[in-house]
Amino acid sequence: MKAKDIRKGKVVMYKDAPHRVLDFQHRTPGNLRAFVQATLRNVISGVQCDTRFSSTEDLEEADIYSFKATYLYADSNGYHFMNSQSYEETVLSEELVGDYRYYLQDNMTVELSTFNEQPIGVVMPKTVTLTVVDTEPEMRGATASNSPKPATLDTGLVVSVPNFVKIGERIVVDVEEAAYLSRAE
Repeated sequence: MKAKDIRKGKVVMYKDAPHRVLDFQHRTPGNLRAFVQATLRNVISGVQCDTRFSSTEDLEEADIYSFKATYLYADSNGYHFMNSQSYEETVLSEELVGDYRYYLQDNMTVELSTFNEQPIGVVMPKTVTLTVVDTEPEMRGATASNSPKPATLDTGLVVSVPNFVKIGERIVVDVEEAAYLSRAE
């Protein structure tokens, strides 16, 4: 693929290692040649770098294998997942799971990515439903739009919620933004 075709989230080979595209900008400065400024993260070592590609430069997409897996549990060894088809267990380190640990729930189905049979990351659904375990009581006369309050969820995540949300309610949370979306039905 050409450098001008890269998109956020794609995994490309750069310096003989797979790198995930975190951000990119296609630029055409005046009468100069177009280029792509990209922020990449090595999916194995976690090292982040900024680099510039000619927009016509050829890039190789990394050979990433993804499969559905069920989250089982976490312990001192890491986060344990079971392949939904082969029933093999895969353990991911805390560094690979990152802040997604706040969204993992028992028996949740996610997608795991591997490179050369080595786990490199987890892909979460866009939204998850979590339970509010602690928040301030509702203030009389306050409206939903003017006074968000912090709420601690059952996984330890803290998000801002509207004033009407109470302890014990289930809410829908955007995984990428770590933000309240709505009450769960």
